[in-house]
Amino acid sequence: MFTRHHAVWPRGLPKQLRLPETSLFTNLEISARRYPDKPAIIYYDTRITYTELLREVEALAGFLQAQGVGKGEPVLLYMQNSPQFIIAYYAILRADAMVVPVNPMNQTAELEHYVADTEAVLCLCGQELVGQIVPLVGRAQLRQVIVTAYGDYLWQATDLLLPAEVQAPMRAPDFVGGVAWREALEAGYLPGEHTAGPDDLCVMPYSSGTTGAPKGCAHTHRSSMATALHRSVWLRNTCEEVVLATLPFFHVTGMQSGMNAPIYTGGTAVVMTRWDRRVAATLIQRYRITSWGNIATMAIDFLSDPEVERYDLSSLQSIGGGGAAMPEAIEEKLRHLTGLAYVEGYGLSETIAATHINPPERPKAQCLGVPVFDVDSRIIDVASGEEKGVNEVGEIVSHGPQIFQGYWKRPEETVRAFIELGGKRFFRTGDLGYYDEEGYFFLVDRVKRMINASGFKVWPSEVESLMYRHPAIRECCVISTPDPRRGEAVKACIVLHEEVEGSVTEQEVIDWCQQEMAAYKVPAQVEFMSDLPRTSTGKLMWRVLQDQETARHAGHGSDQAGPG
Repeated sequence: MFTRHHAVWPRGLPKQLRLPETSLFTNLEISARRYPDKPAIIYYDTRITYTELLREVEALAGFLQAQGVGKGEPVLLYMQNSPQFIIAYYAILRADAMVVPVNPMNQTAELEHYVADTEAVLCLCGQELVGQIVPLVGRAQLRQVIVTAYGDYLWQATDLLLPAEVQAPMRAPDFVGGVAWREALEAGYLPGEHTAGPDDLCVMPYSSGTTGAPKGCAHTHRSSMATALHRSVWLRNTCEEVVLATLPFFHVTGMQSGMNAPIYTGGTAVVMTRWDRRVAATLIQRYRITSWGNIATMAIDFLSDPEVERYDLSSLQSIGGGGAAMPEAIEEKLRHLTGLAYVEGYGLSETIAATHINPPERPKAQCLGVPVFDVDSRIIDVASGEEKGVNEVGEIVSHGPQIFQGYWKRPEETVRAFIELGGKRFFRTGDLGYYDEEGYFFLVDRVKRMINASGFKVWPSEVESLMYRHPAIRECCVISTPDPRRGEAVKACIVLHEEVEGSVTEQEVIDWCQQEMAAYKVPAQVEFMSDLPRTSTGKLMWRVLQDQETARHAGHGSDQAGPG
């Protein structure tokens, strides 16, 4: 067991933490009994109590079961942050099914894989995203889409600037298989007994791999409970916690820190559908926000507001996040503004958020943190599996209660994702790092081929696969290029078909990509080439192109990739 970090362990906290032998849904049920009239959600000044939240969840769960959704079955959840996301998430759990959160930036071509891979029969969808999912109804097993308009949960007047998606009125679904959200809730179905336990399937976020095809990371209620509980105890949160939920709920960090953790403690989540720095500052001041999880791009935008210092931010007790390292200069500005050190953590979809968090009293900048409760992390040689020592770089591997069960329908990849050390099963993160004398872990590079754009994981082979749909592209290789704002951005090296050379521009390719894939995957740069480097066996030598790009920008500097 790795114990080097015990000397810097938060004072008064146990090193082991027993997990509840209950489902994640039970957390909502218990909080609703304890704090019935307390706001579980505040949504642009509308308060939704725990009693109201549980009532909506029960009604939707009954409808889901009436549609034939069974125990452990995957249900797609395709929405932006909203009360409906939380209601849908917990309704799926109440129905004993498994949540499959889908990035709302995904386009139809990307959704095809989720529909085929999960064979889900039902999707809960934000109204603004209907056009992307409707073409897939009738594919595989998908036959029903429940559609909601976020503005339906604005029950009280507000002076806050609302995103267009929240202002839009509800439009009745006019396609076969479409069901209006309110129609589903008012159908009058009661759910059966909740039977899911700690070892049943709970949630399956998707994580791409070197093959490019996104892979479902199957989590049980136990592993999902672990990081929600760990965060709450590590940061000493209580039922008085008020969280500003700006990180997306489909992503494991936002899911756990902005939704599942506060529901566990009986806290309040102040939910934003879209990021807006003025609205965020107003909400911190208005609702005395105590904790805010964010990423570097949000913090940079927040601090760049010339009016930020006129807001009362004194209620904040913790600021932190993961996904990408917080630049030191930005961390210093946040500390000057709030008096708080930025607390970074590290985790992946396979660990449903953090395996490592910085001790709040002794955080280190650009650091992944230390292994949290019951987590054993090591550094190993990538090839041999031999364990490394202090300040020696190798692959980060972790053993703990939050580790996933495996990749959905991919037993061989699941086997490759683990290694046995001393009789224990460790997950191979694919990240290169090291730990220092005090047991703090740091990220150095990646074993896997991945681009980290503002915390969003971009898998080059997935982008390449989508780009090959462009009729002018003969060959394509996606690499990363330094970006002063995002840390890394996507660059596509392209060989065009001879007959279209000179008639297609780089910008036209970028414009096409914007229509075909999520915005964070769209190449920021396109470079046309006469050919791409390949081995004698024809294998694409992407590393050659990456090294050339890195050398081209050497000396200019770029942000270190941070915890994911």
